[in-house]
Amino acid sequence: MEKISTAQTNLSRYDNSFYKPGSRFKQLLWYLAGRIFINTYFPYPVALKRLILTAFGARIGSNVMIKPKVNIKYPWYLKVGPHTWIGENVWIDNLTMVNIGANVCLSQGCYILTGNHDFTKTTFDLIIKPVTIEDGAWIGAKATVCPGVVVGSHAVLAVNSVATKNMEEYSIYQGNPAVRIKRRHIEL
Repeated sequence: MEKISTAQTNLSRYDNSFYKPGSRFKQLLWYLAGRIFINTYFPYPVALKRLILTAFGARIGSNVMIKPKVNIKYPWYLKVGPHTWIGENVWIDNLTMVNIGANVCLSQGCYILTGNHDFTKTTFDLIIKPVTIEDGAWIGAKATVCPGVVVGSHAVLAVNSVATKNMEEYSIYQGNPAVRIKRRHIEL
């Protein structure tokens, strides 16, 4: 018989003072620039969006498409390869590095998550882990990639699925948590 814990979460003891993503000024400046130029439906040219992100430390490859209303937590923790598409309403919640390869498609409303909390601790400690999405992968609409996950080359995460573990290359995953359902074949 499993022993039931009586310990309780105590958020008054929560402390993430170890986490320092940049100066307050830099964060504030990005918040304003991000809301004005990136997380908006105003039709700014994609070249301007790439320029703004690069000015804040993102490494953006050539011909990256950035659709309207994209939310990027900290661009200085973002690397995107060439010819990648970042769809409308994508949320890159990058408390630490997110590496996105070339020819990747992040579909509408998908969520790339690098932070979580340790629910086994009464203090609910912050946990951060990088995410890597390798070349040619496709993250479906409303899908979520969890902290620490590596999405293999040309893997597919189906619509509304949640990747909690690494995904094999050229494989299609579906569900919550996502499981491999078949091999991905790409015709020439």
